[in-house]
Parts: sequence; structure tokens; C-alpha cells
Amino acid sequence: MNRLNIKRRRVIQLAAALAAGSTSFTQHVFAASESAPGTGEGATPPDVTAQLARYIVRSRDQALPAEVATACKNHILDTLGAMVSGSRMRPGEMATRYVRSLGGTPQASVVGTTFRTTCVNAALANAMCAHSDETDDFEPVTKAHPGSSVIPAALALGESSHCSGESFIRSVALGYDTACRLLMALGPDLVRASHRSAEGTASTFGAVGAGAALGGLDERGTRFALSYAAQQESGLWSWVKDKDHIEKAFDFAGMGARNGVQAVTMVQSGMTGVDDVLDGTHNLLIALSSRPNPQAMLDGLGTHFYVSDTAIKTYSVGYPIQSPLDAFLALRAQYGLTPEQVRQIAVHVPSDAVGIVGDSAMPDVNCAHMVAVALIKGKVSFEDSHDVSLMHDAKYVAIAQKVTVTADKALDDPAAPRGARVDVTLNDGRTVTHTTRFPPGTKENPLTVERVNDKVRDLMAPVLGQAKTDRIIATVNHLESLHDIRTLTTLLSA
Repeated sequence: MNRLNIKRRRVIQLAAALAAGSTSFTQHVFAASESAPGTGEGATPPDVTAQLARYIVRSRDQALPAEVATACKNHILDTLGAMVSGSRMRPGEMATRYVRSLGGTPQASVVGTTFRTTCVNAALANAMCAHSDETDDFEPVTKAHPGSSVIPAALALGESSHCSGESFIRSVALGYDTACRLLMALGPDLVRASHRSAEGTASTFGAVGAGAALGGLDERGTRFALSYAAQQESGLWSWVKDKDHIEKAFDFAGMGARNGVQAVTMVQSGMTGVDDVLDGTHNLLIALSSRPNPQAMLDGLGTHFYVSDTAIKTYSVGYPIQSPLDAFLALRAQYGLTPEQVRQIAVHVPSDAVGIVGDSAMPDVNCAHMVAVALIKGKVSFEDSHDVSLMHDAKYVAIAQKVTVTADKALDDPAAPRGARVDVTLNDGRTVTHTTRFPPGTKENPLTVERVNDKVRDLMAPVLGQAKTDRIIATVNHLESLHDIRTLTTLLSA
């Protein structure tokens, strides 16, 4: 019996030793992971989460530089145009039908309809509308589409809180900053190389940045909201296989807007969470990047505004097609090109663009097809870029077969990440060439307020009518003087 007790005691002692060893090993693994290059002591700024949250709270009461406020209004109007036009596209219609079936407390409006639902549901539907038709904005360095998630999220929370136009503008600037800064901290190319979607990754943080400001959260609450948003971070490159643009609208916009608004409203309800998700143990940056740069979340806060870096599209097509269309239409105009004159069209794009627009089943994301439309029609209208039947029309198919889309490493230029070169070989043997580094709508080649107004007028008027469209444009152009954002959301209803 004594011998048995001795054996039992030894087993217990051995188990305790193993447990202690296991704990030491676990601690060693965590320590090693946190001291990896770019994440160890001295590399991670202290309290990144706290500093970002403090900035979001303080920014609610700080005026933006005039040129930044104007950029915000341009992007707000541009995104509202995408939402309204997208509400009549299949992805937008399906999103609207889905959230209508959910019911919910009437807190926020769904664009192009007469019904209201919860902030979370409205943000989801409006964001999917915003990315239904490939006319939403794009930040060329990070590859984010900030407007399609940030503005629907801000609109939902702003309507429920009766925010002012000035507050709305400031929240939008914050949303663009948090969306793009997260990708800069992760490394945009590293994100895309890991099978993750840069667009999906940015959208949740953009929505929570705008939403936390409008939700009236204090610094502690904002830190919690950032953590709830971080837990919902997702987005995979698999969206390129979507043939209907429905999941893509969710991946790029609806998912992020919903996640960000949900994070804010959960904290508003009293839920608490983790307060150091950007710099603590197991933080978001080391979870999603092999070489994170946490300082990028903070550098230039209050002086560098990503909304001013974000491009407004001139054509309702995938962004990698903007420069090819601009270059080709310039050649068409200069040389009076007709389908009968053209033997071959070689489109050169950056290396990462071919996988996006090289051979898509969606007309507005298929570069060869859109160049064929441009050659035959001499322009690219919203209607034509979404007309699937043209992809099966023998006339357009014949021209598209003359177009090659090639990855060109010479265009992998960080200073002009979405440039393109188009070479057109004519039947008489001549080859004419045009390169577009910066298409219209980029910060290097910006659109005027009047050109943004004109673009949005074409998108909105077929849905809402000319009179209401003009009132929306005038309201957004003077948004800083609006007392209650509900004045705007009322105009956006059908």
C-alpha cells in the first residue's frame, strides 16, 4: 500500500512538472512570436490602440482643412451616386430584399426604398448597393474601396443619431483614414500575397472608424469597438471567382459596413471588450501580417488624410480598367480609330491587375470586353458597362478577341500603381501607343466638383428623377450647413 502511494505521488509530481514545462513552453512561444521582426520591443509603438482611439474621439470636434472637407463631400456624393444606381442592380436589389425580410427596429433608411430597418441591416444593404456597379471610389496604393463601406456605415449611424452634416463629414474622413491605415500597417502587398482581399480587410476598419465617431463612444468604448471590429476582420481573394458580382459586393462593402456598425452598436449597448487589439498580445497586426508596421496606424494622423488620396472613377468599371480605357479612348480620338482599321490591341497593365480584369465573366471587370465597347461606341456608358448581353454579341466578341491584356512589370510602379499602356496595331502596319499613368479622378489628375456633380447626376437621375437628384447634389455640396443628416436620407428614398 505504501509502495502504491509512493507511485501515485511520483505520477502527480511528474504531471506537475510536465504541466509546468508546458506552461513555460507556451510562454516561450508567445514571447518568441511577439519578438519577431517588426513586432518586438522597440518596433511596436506603445498604446497604438489608445492613441488611435483618442484621435477618433478628439477629431469629432476638430475642423478639417478646407480642401479635405471638399474631398470628403466629393466622395460622399460619389458614393451616394453609386448607392442609388446600385440599388437597381441585381446585387443591390438582392441585398435590399434580404434585409427587408429581416424586419428590425426602424433606425435607418435603405436607399432607393421607403422602408427603414436597424442600423446594422441598413449599412449592409446600402453598402452592397454602393459596390453593385463598379462606380465606387478606390485608393490606388492600398487597393481599398473606402467609400462603399465607410459612407453607408456613417449614414446608418448618423441617421439614427440625427447627426449634423459637419459631424458626418468628419466621420467620413476618419473612416477613410482607418481603412487605409490598417492596410498600410499590414502591408498591402503582403495582404494580397496571403490570399486575403485588401478591399475586404479595409472595409471593416473603415466602417468602425466612422461609426465610432458618430456613435458618441468615449476613448474606452472606441477601443472596445476597434476590438470587436478586429475580431470580424475577413476577406479572401476567392471573390475573383464570383460571376454575378453579388458576393463581391458583400466582400468589398456590405460585410465591412455591417461589421463596423455592429461593433459600434454592441459597445453602445454596454458590452465591454479588449482594449489593446492593435498592440497587445495576439494583436490584429501580428495576426494578419508577417511584417507589420504598427507606426503606419499613427503616422500623419491629423495631417495626412487618405480621403484626399482616394480616386473617383470616371468609368463604372473595375479600377484596373480605368487607365486602359483612358489611354485607348485618347488614341481613338487622336487617330479617328474605327473597328475596320484595327488589327490588334495590346493592353499592358501592372502585374497584379491581370488576375482581376484579365478574364472575368462580369462585363465591367473584363478589360478586353470594355476596350471592345470603347472602340465600337467611342465611349463607355454606365448602361453599356453592365450589359451582359454585349459579351455574347458577335460584333463585340470579334473585337474583344483582338485585345490582349498582359502583365507588364515596367508598370509595377509604386508611384503610379494603376497605370497602363495601350498599343494599337492598325491594318496598314502602323502601331500607335498611349500611356496613362494617372487616369482622371486620381489626386494627380483630380476631378472638379462640377465633374463629380455631372457623374452623379447621370447615376441618380434615372432612379430618383432630375429634381430630387439636383436637390441631393446641392445638399451634399453644402453639407457642412446641414443641421440633421435625415434631411439627406429622406431625399435618398425612392
